[in-house]
Amino acid sequence: MILPIYTYGNAVLRKQTEDITVDYPELNALITNMYETMYHAEGVGLAAPQVGLSIRLLVIDLAPFKEDDPELGAFKTVMINPVILERSAEEVSAEEGCLSIPGVHEMVMRALKIKIKYQDTEFIEHIEEFEGYKARVVQHEYDHLEGHLFTDRVTPIRRQLLKSRLTSIVKGKASCSYKIKAA
Repeated sequence: MILPIYTYGNAVLRKQTEDITVDYPELNALITNMYETMYHAEGVGLAAPQVGLSIRLLVIDLAPFKEDDPELGAFKTVMINPVILERSAEEVSAEEGCLSIPGVHEMVMRALKIKIKYQDTEFIEHIEEFEGYKARVVQHEYDHLEGHLFTDRVTPIRRQLLKSRLTSIVKGKASCSYKIKAA
């Protein structure tokens, strides 16, 4: 089932999320719906707050990059209750966008490498290190679980320049090809 994506201005995008347990109701169905929603919106990552839930859950599938980079194309994951343990001091800048902020793309600095602890769909704990684009996408989705958006990470001047576009999104004037829930 395709879920509406909550857009900029919705309070759920700014809330701290809560850990979930193995008895979370209909978790597998939720994960399936999140993937379906993400694919329908042509995204590569989606966090639970983006579908209105304040829980620590995110999904990623970098398959759209398989022709350019087979290693990226093979990266598909579900992370439950993730915690970033380490971030490299080295940062890189790259353009980011977000399904919750349609039509906005900005340059964002992120750690080049991260170490993260999370649980998979069987609630088995993993500790993994990611680098480059994988690390960027994981950090972007992880930010959603912390109540942050990529626009929080742009320079103050760029944020000021984005103000009218963000206000339009809050007012429900976003133009996109997928179902949204405006503030």
